[in-house]
Amino acid sequence: MPKKLPPKNKSWISLTKGFVKGWPEVLEGLSFTNMPVKYLIYVDILLKNHITIHYDIQKELAVKPQSRIASFLKNTIEKNYFKIKTIDLKFNIPLLKKDIESKTSSILGKTFK
Repeated sequence: MPKKLPPKNKSWISLTKGFVKGWPEVLEGLSFTNMPVKYLIYVDILLKNHITIHYDIQKELAVKPQSRIASFLKNTIEKNYFKIKTIDLKFNIPLLKKDIESKTSSILGKTFK
């Protein structure tokens, strides 16, 4: 039986296995390999030469589609992969919590009618 593949959603950041293996401390305590860009507030990429690339996701979401933002992040990380010292991700926890609760209550509401 063929393995079920995840949906091809261009508005999600997909982290390659090499990235996850090479940067375990970035994803420490997190158990995902992709997520919608809308849950990020900003991304700070600190390069080894002490230059910081700051990308304000919330500001960009107002003028660009999620797929374009995800593509830019992926390309930036791949382009600077060997120059990266650290990556800081700031998540929009209230939005993430709200969406998880609404999806969970919707599923539970259908299950326990």
